[in-house]
Amino acid sequence: MKTRLDIFPLLLAVLLAAHPAGGQSQYRQALPGYRYQFPRDHFAHPEYATEWWYYTGNLRDAHGRRFGFELTFFRQAITSAPAKNAWSIQDVYMAHLALSDIATGRFLTEERLNRAGPGIAGIDAGSARIWNGNWQVILKPGSHQLTGVGDNFSIELNLVPLTPPVIHGRDGISQKAEGAGHASHYISFPRLRTKGRIMVDGKTFAVEGDSWMDHEFFTDSMGANEIGWDWLSLQLDDNTELMLYRLRHRDGSADPYSSGTLINAAGAARHLTREEFSMDPAGATWQSPETDARYPLGWSVEVPSAGLSLQVTTPLASQELVNRVGPSYWEGAIDISGHRNAAPIHGSGYLEMTGYAAEGH
Repeated sequence: MKTRLDIFPLLLAVLLAAHPAGGQSQYRQALPGYRYQFPRDHFAHPEYATEWWYYTGNLRDAHGRRFGFELTFFRQAITSAPAKNAWSIQDVYMAHLALSDIATGRFLTEERLNRAGPGIAGIDAGSARIWNGNWQVILKPGSHQLTGVGDNFSIELNLVPLTPPVIHGRDGISQKAEGAGHASHYISFPRLRTKGRIMVDGKTFAVEGDSWMDHEFFTDSMGANEIGWDWLSLQLDDNTELMLYRLRHRDGSADPYSSGTLINAAGAARHLTREEFSMDPAGATWQSPETDARYPLGWSVEVPSAGLSLQVTTPLASQELVNRVGPSYWEGAIDISGHRNAAPIHGSGYLEMTGYAAEGH
């Protein structure tokens, strides 16, 4: 496995040299006024340079054994020139698969990099399919079917949306920094009832729980002074959800365009500006033995207008994806406890932290 991963940087360099992107100007920017149409907008947007589909979730078997999972697909544009043949490269396709086995304290990950070629990877609205090799999503109105196959673990899951998709931000965009185009078009399914199978070391576990799906497409979202972000998806036990992202400047301060979305039990979403919430590191940190990055594992979250005061912790410190292609980042299962007004509230979710590992990790 290590040998195959170690050729990824070389393969990416070859792909980029074969078809240099030629600047971002050939691609569309995420600008206000975008009008979403479904199912069209669940699939590819080749007029934008970057696009991703993120699935994360917390699942348990009948005995309470807990797993977290991540299956993500990325499309990065290389050129908008017409394809000359099946091996021409308009985009490169990356994918990440991760499993948090909470009971054993193991975090298992794999990554992929491919070009479309004759059906190797791609996004096809006609068949409702997003895939990279034998990792795939079949994304239909009533269900999302996920398959991810690793060397010693795999997932086969069926996800049923409990609400319509949520649009984040305002006027069709999720603004990430000052200036036109520093934004994304951002869609989520904030709670998908999930059932299926997880296989680890030859053992099969029938699991169920809740998942979250994010889909973003953009060309140049972040500002020059931003180094990364801290992102939370929270699924609370009163059937509400909360998404927050804290964009970080190079000096560690939060960007004023950090924002979030509060989603009620009926699926109605309310945009939160930076002034309407707080999201601050609180408690333990963990230093990666592979990248030396130090990640804050505890977070304090306040949304005064919703009466929410929450503490975020994780049952597993080591959930860093150390990637040969692209930056390494921490993404893992979390627990939530706290209060809504005077009433106790709990939940689970996922935390993503980028920009902590030095370049080259």
